Amino acid sequence: MGQPVRDYLLTLCVTAAVTYLLTGPVRKFAIAIGAMPAIRARDVHREPTPRLGGIAMFGGLCAGLIVADHLFNLQGVFELSNEPRALLSGAALIWLIGVLDDKFEIDALIKLGGQMIAAAVMVIQGLTILWLPIPGVGTVALTQWQGTLLTVALVVITINAVNFVDGLDGLAAGMVCIASAAFFLYAYRLWMGYGIEAAAPATLFAAILMGMCLGFLPHNMHPARIFMGDSGSMLIGLVLAAGAISITGQVDPDNMRIFFEGSERGATHAMFPVFIPLLLPLTIIAIPAADLILAIVRRTWNGQSPFAADRGHLHHRLLEIGHSHSRAVLIMYFWSALIAFGTVSYSVHSASMWIVFVIVGASAVGLILLLMPRFTPRTPHWANRFVPPRYRHGATDQAASSPSCGEEPTPVASRAQQGAGGAQMGEEAADRAPVAVGVAGVNGATAIGARSRFPDRRSVDSSR
Repeated sequence: MGQPVRDYLLTLCVTAAVTYLLTGPVRKFAIAIGAMPAIRARDVHREPTPRLGGIAMFGGLCAGLIVADHLFNLQGVFELSNEPRALLSGAALIWLIGVLDDKFEIDALIKLGGQMIAAAVMVIQGLTILWLPIPGVGTVALTQWQGTLLTVALVVITINAVNFVDGLDGLAAGMVCIASAAFFLYAYRLWMGYGIEAAAPATLFAAILMGMCLGFLPHNMHPARIFMGDSGSMLIGLVLAAGAISITGQVDPDNMRIFFEGSERGATHAMFPVFIPLLLPLTIIAIPAADLILAIVRRTWNGQSPFAADRGHLHHRLLEIGHSHSRAVLIMYFWSALIAFGTVSYSVHSASMWIVFVIVGASAVGLILLLMPRFTPRTPHWANRFVPPRYRHGATDQAASSPSCGEEPTPVASRAQQGAGGAQMGEEAADRAPVAVGVAGVNGATAIGARSRFPDRRSVDSSR
């Protein structure tokens, strides 16, 4: 059992390393071709930042699949299933559409059509939902059209949910990484614990997705040097959906019933993992999906198009009530981990009330942190050597006390007062002060060249 884990870790590490090493050259390439759109009114980052980070992530995906194909314990995934090839085909198509959008800003309906075509490509090659485990009914076989429509719908919803949440530095990559980690534990348990070979592709997809996100995060954490863009957000959304489709529609839950013995109550608890595939695809994107639904309702209520961009997403609201950029991201991480890992833990020990107590207690802690926007955690002194300089203890105070070139000193108190209204002020500043995009006007922290000087740099205290 240890050997497959080592193979998955090797695949994860190679994927992360390739993604990390490719991101730097991709960043320079994005700057060279001008893939740095001007700051819009709805954006919360302060200076133009290159996109196209999805190019590096796609390179990591290809590297991970190639390495897995040459590992002894993972070769069977490619020999017995066509799902890895289906994933690569759909990912290549959605990645190409995302690259074009990052450069030329294509229409939203065209992107939607591309997402549906990418999902159809995967369906044609066998990555589709064949049956659904319905509680109280059993396994329900789906017709070809039902499976196709359900697969396409799940892919489109997941892609757009991840794309909607990609609004702060490191937010989308971190949340998807957390979700894929929980998904990996669940899929690996089905494969190794129950001996279900059909769960192996989903386990591989989750390991590769973790590597893609971990390799990109060092470049994307606040302040971000590069954004993943639609080429990255749609790509990781598709990979996440592919794993959910594989574990939901390809694994026959009837294969698990041979392990269920004892009383009716015990059988009911033991059958809980069979029904988890219905819930897990929803829990891993619970936060992005909630943001997506709220955005559609909000825009429709205001008479706008559901595809119209605005500043009403969950991460925007966290900034408006006074949370810093890093704190807002950590809060979103917390809720994603709580929902995803809580569901997986309950599927393993559904009869244990301790799982419920832990989830309730963690939720209470999360609510307390959510209502304390002025509390700022600090890195301990002993951990300074393990974190980047900008995250070390005292770095914030030093930056506040020593103003940068061309900037007037700003008292710490006034910055705290600007926290709650920073997002609105940044929106006004973006309207009245046009931003010139070019290599010479790009922040040295986000691209090569001299540091630009904006009329109202202090009005927004967050990036992206």
